[in-house]
Amino acid sequence: MKKRVLVVDDEEQMRRALRRNLTARGYDVTTAANGEEGLDLAAACPPDVILLDLLMPVLDGLEFTRRIREWSQVPIIILSARGEEQAKVQALDLGADDYVTKPFGLEEVLARIRSALRRAGIQAEGDAPPGATFTTGELHIDFHRRVVTLRGEEVRLTPTEYALLKYLVDNADRVLTHNMLLKAVWGNRYGAQPEYLRVFISQLRHKIEADTSRPRYILTEPGVGYRFRTGE
Repeated sequence: MKKRVLVVDDEEQMRRALRRNLTARGYDVTTAANGEEGLDLAAACPPDVILLDLLMPVLDGLEFTRRIREWSQVPIIILSARGEEQAKVQALDLGADDYVTKPFGLEEVLARIRSALRRAGIQAEGDAPPGATFTTGELHIDFHRRVVTLRGEEVRLTPTEYALLKYLVDNADRVLTHNMLLKAVWGNRYGAQPEYLRVFISQLRHKIEADTSRPRYILTEPGVGYRFRTGE
C-alpha cells in the first residue's frame, strides 16, 4: 500500500515540486496551501507523514503542530527557511519530529521521510518491551539487562548516561531539542540549563564514539539539539 504524504505549504511551486517528485517515487501525495486546510485534510484522510512549512497565512506551522498533536501522533517534518531557527525549535518542542532547511535536495527529504516512517512503525509497538535489544553499527543495547556493549565489550555508564542514551535511542533518527532532552532526563526544572546536557553528551561520546570530533552515533544539530543516527 502506498504511503500517504500530506504537504502543507503556501508556496504553490513548492507544493507542485514535492507532489511531482514524491508521486514519481511511489507516494500518495495530498497538498494544502495553509494550516487550516491541512488540518481538515489530515482529519478526513489521515496521512502517514506530514511535510509542514512554518510561515503560512490563515494558520501557521506552529499552531498547526499544536492543534494536530491534540489528536494525532503522525510524524511531522518541518520545512524551514534559513533564519527561522527559533520557530524551528518551537515546532520541535511542540511535537514535530524532524526538519529540513530550504533550499533542500530531494534525496534528503526522501531520507527524512523514510526515517520518520520507520520511527512511526517502531513507536507504534510502544516502548521497548522486556528483553528487547537494539543494535546499530558496533553498538548493542540490552534494555532488559540495561547493558551496553561496543565491539563486544561492555561500556560502563552511569544511570544518567544510560537514561540519556536510552532516550536518544528510543527516538533514533529524530531531532531532539535541548529542552526536550533536559526535561526527559533531568526533569522540568532543568529545562533552562543546557550545560548539564553538554557535559553528559560529551561523556557519552567519549564512551561510545571512536572519534568524538566526528561522531558516528550522537550528532549535533547546531542551535537545536541532538540526533541519534542509526544509518551511516
